[in-house]
Amino acid sequence: MIIGILSIQGDFIEHKKALDSIGVDNIFVKYAEDLQNIDGLIIPGGESTTISRLAKKWGLFEGIKKFSRPIMGTCAGAILMAREVLNEFDEKEDTPFGLIDMVVKRNAFGRQIESFETTLNFNGKSFTGVFIRAPRILKLGEGVETLITYENSPVMVKQGNRIALTFHPELSPDAILIHEYFVSLIK
Repeated sequence: MIIGILSIQGDFIEHKKALDSIGVDNIFVKYAEDLQNIDGLIIPGGESTTISRLAKKWGLFEGIKKFSRPIMGTCAGAILMAREVLNEFDEKEDTPFGLIDMVVKRNAFGRQIESFETTLNFNGKSFTGVFIRAPRILKLGEGVETLITYENSPVMVKQGNRIALTFHPELSPDAILIHEYFVSLIK
């Protein structure tokens, strides 16, 4: 099994470290042909508009939209996985991949200075959730399952073999269970 990590912008190195720590082979995905050699894909946090634009420029956008194997998106990656994205002024801004039937709002938990950590629970285990300029999931379509909530909002959702998280599990050493869960979707 090889997991690809989209590495055109954002915190892809932290995802590599998380996968390395649980013994999972991984590669950086920079080109469309890299998608052919992987069993799952992680779209990292970073700046969603930049990732979207670079994915188009480098010929990755359509390949990611058509990628049928498991995908995990964290923070900016979750924004890009949405069907629809709103910015702080409720205007459409990003061009998302449309991989999960949800509407998200960018920076809805606050700007950089309002970033925070909190205790979250998943499958009976507690871990630290790191929220940095985090989006908020406003609406879920049919078939989208909420796996984790915070303040009555979904912060980790699943549709089919795709998961989206509005927080950064790769930045918390005790949140490795999220990467393990993603690996289980691939197996």
